[in-house]
Amino acid sequence: MPEEPEIETDELRERIHEEVEREGGRFLRRIALSTALLAAMAALASLEAGDTVNEALVLKTEATQLQARASDEWAHYQAKSIKGSAARAAAAAWQAAGREPPAEITAALHQHAEGESELEDEARAHERERDARAQEADTLLARHHRFAQAVALFQVAIALGAVAALTRMGTVWALSMLLGAAGLVLFAVPLLG
Repeated sequence: MPEEPEIETDELRERIHEEVEREGGRFLRRIALSTALLAAMAALASLEAGDTVNEALVLKTEATQLQARASDEWAHYQAKSIKGSAARAAAAAWQAAGREPPAEITAALHQHAEGESELEDEARAHERERDARAQEADTLLARHHRFAQAVALFQVAIALGAVAALTRMGTVWALSMLLGAAGLVLFAVPLLG
């Protein structure tokens, strides 16, 4: 009859299992913590993306309203210019006949000449303000894209963290952390710039 081993194998197996479980538990806790941090960063990046796109939309709307005002001013300017041309043509006809133009034609000439430059200045001012708002909106949209890209990277990193937890593969977790770091860079760039 073979001799029984001096070390009890059941107890040894239990200790090995506890050690493996403890090591695996530590690894899972690290994955859980890093995934939670990635989720928090994704939430912040998502809020920033939403804020910047909303602000950009408001500015684009304001730019559109300013364009409408500028168009109105240009239409008024053109109408005044056409009326002024008609008054000049009428005055020229009177002068060609060797006569002095009537007082209402002379008054119309002065009235239309005075307001044209002011209308032109107002229209150009609206256009400058429109361009400034549109430029600011474009800048915000570029920031929005960076934040949206950061959110996408954070989401992929979170998904890889889940895969790493299920498979207990350190390389998958390392890839998750790498993508999370890239997302963090994309999140920080618009905030610093």
